[in-house]
Amino acid sequence: MSGCNSPGLLPVEQALVQQLDKILPVQETESVTPDQATGRITAEDIISPMNVPPSDNSAMDGYALKASDAGSTIQIVAAVMAGQAYVNSLQQGEAVRIMTGAPVPQGADAVVMQEEAKVTDDKLVCLKTITAGENIRKAGEDIQRDSVILPKGTRLAPQHLSLLASVGMRDIQVYRKIKVAIMATGDELIEPGKALQPGQIYESNRVGLTAMLRKLGAEVTDFGIIPDQLEATRKAFAEAAAHNDWVISSGGVSVGDADFVKPVLQELGDITFWKIAIKPGKPYAFGRIQKTLFSGLPGNPVSSFVTLLQLVVPGLRKLAGEVNHNSLEITGHLDKDLKRRPGRAEFLRARMWLDGDQNVRVMPGNKQGSGIMNSFTDANCFVVIDADCSQLAKNAKVKILPFDPLLN
Repeated sequence: MSGCNSPGLLPVEQALVQQLDKILPVQETESVTPDQATGRITAEDIISPMNVPPSDNSAMDGYALKASDAGSTIQIVAAVMAGQAYVNSLQQGEAVRIMTGAPVPQGADAVVMQEEAKVTDDKLVCLKTITAGENIRKAGEDIQRDSVILPKGTRLAPQHLSLLASVGMRDIQVYRKIKVAIMATGDELIEPGKALQPGQIYESNRVGLTAMLRKLGAEVTDFGIIPDQLEATRKAFAEAAAHNDWVISSGGVSVGDADFVKPVLQELGDITFWKIAIKPGKPYAFGRIQKTLFSGLPGNPVSSFVTLLQLVVPGLRKLAGEVNHNSLEITGHLDKDLKRRPGRAEFLRARMWLDGDQNVRVMPGNKQGSGIMNSFTDANCFVVIDADCSQLAKNAKVKILPFDPLLN
């Protein structure tokens, strides 16, 4: 995304850089077992204590032998199943029946597939030339002892846990979970399930915010709905900051008479920036309450979710200790003409697909209002429009951000 034509608004890239520069990852660690480790962040490089496989083993069901014996009749002296081992050293002219995964006996240097061998009683004749090393998986071929199998800062997924189990690891050192407080502000808000009165709306931001935070592995404390009162806002902010790493509020970050977030933030902490050149989501605030990080999300549901994904989630990943996480960016072709007012980088909710020629095409939804959550539920990506762009023709190349897997 390039320049910004909206005076006084901070470009999105600068806002993200400034925010990340002020975030230091947590340092406290704890030991967890694999069944507790999904989504946790490794607090150290994980070193393999062993080779995988631990010894040379057969890649096929067949016969272990000396490759130099392949042209002669060979005596079958034993059978070795997976989980067993032939403890003697194989001699010239001898072979061992072997199953996939079983250790290759000492003295053998090849395995002939059972389909490529003729067996009569306990005699074996190879039906093809065999070379040393054929059909043998060498010790350490997958993982070598003392090698780094997972670097520090890795978010553990199911495949990582299988990898750790394959080297016999039971205790994993991870960073502690980050603690996040959430709240919504506004006298017009009520909890879902209650009857709406004139002028009221259901508060919907916290439920999505909580779900996303928990997928990120955070411990969430919900402070509920805070009324539009200075003292109530001050009290909620102070209490939330005292026991959490990050406080996230939605609503109350505009400039109306009943918006108390900004004055309370100035009183209890500091503001790094207020309002950014993003659409939707301009009234996004970032700063601190005492020593605790703070993000003020817009009240409109779509604006809240866009700023959460583009600004808060990268910060939470860094705070949790995760490294080397970059959002996937792809290029696709716009499926319609597009005109817009320049000035703010825009994140259009859209649906992408592959056409018959395997080209990525993308169609922004027709309804992009900041209060229309259907624009999210019907989409699978963002189309990112530069701040200074006013129009794009159908088939123009555009940048696409597929929705984070954590959204699924």
